[in-house]
Amino acid sequence: MKRLSALVTLLLLGGSPLAQTADPERARNLAATCANCHGTNGHAVAASGIDPLAGVDKRISLQKLRDFKSGQRPGTIMPQIAKGYSDEQLELIATYLAAQK
Repeated sequence: MKRLSALVTLLLLGGSPLAQTADPERARNLAATCANCHGTNGHAVAASGIDPLAGVDKRISLQKLRDFKSGQRPGTIMPQIAKGYSDEQLELIATYLAAQK
């Protein structure tokens, strides 16, 4: 019985990273945190002074996010926010927002 429990636990733990990456809504859910400042799906409110993120080339957004995370790019809140994401999550966010039109 203990072996069966250990096998089930191993399968569940081993499968969870696959389940996370297979989630088609994961990128959208991660990018939803950007909506507070940058608008829904990266469509910033006109004349707000906040950069829109929708449709921006993925490489540009990803580089900016990495620069915020590393501290190379100054900001008020973005360095702290970017540090809260893994590199994989930042890539998902940049990819998702680049696809928004």
